[in-house]
Amino acid sequence: MANHKSAEKRIRQTQKREERNRYYRTRIKNIARNVREAVASNDVAKASEAFKIANKEIHSFVSKGILKKNTAARKVSRLNSLVKKLAKA
Repeated sequence: MANHKSAEKRIRQTQKREERNRYYRTRIKNIARNVREAVASNDVAKASEAFKIANKEIHSFVSKGILKKNTAARKVSRLNSLVKKLAKA
């Protein structure tokens, strides 16, 4: 256990960050899963709508500093390619 005030504060900050990061990690996974499930159901309208939401949310995480710009671009690009394949088929 921590013996100094500063160490106790660091523990509190770490716990707060862990909780916040866990929320965002889960949110990002769920957003991507929603798009993949819509693509798997072969519903173009549903997939494009899910992708539109995913694109907006993932890029908002970049502005909040949760994701790096290139990471978000890669995730969005991969989801977009799935939706485009479905629309083309």
